[in-house]
Amino acid sequence: MFAISALLMLVAGVWLALAVIGLVFKLTFTLIGGLFSLIGAVLGVVCGGIALLIVAPIVALALLPLCLPVILLVAVVWAIVRTTRGPAQPAPVNAR
Repeated sequence: MFAISALLMLVAGVWLALAVIGLVFKLTFTLIGGLFSLIGAVLGVVCGGIALLIVAPIVALALLPLCLPVILLVAVVWAIVRTTRGPAQPAPVNAR
C-alpha cells in the first residue's frame, strides 16, 4: 500500500511539474503572440490610414457625377432662401 501511495505521489508530482512547465510555455507564447498581434494591428491601422488618404480623393472624384445633381439642387435652394431673407438686422447696442 505504501509503494502504491509513493508511486501515485511520484506520478502526481511529475504531472504537476509538467503542467507548470506547460503553463509557463502557454503564458510566454500568449504574451509573445499578443505583442505580435498588437504590432500587426498598429501596422494595419497605419497602412489602412495611408491607403484611405490615397483612395478617398479618387473615390470622391469618381462619385462626383453621381452627386452633382444633388449638389446643384442644394445650391439652388440655398441661393433662393438666401435671397428671400433679405439683409441681416444688426443687434441693438444696449440689448440685455
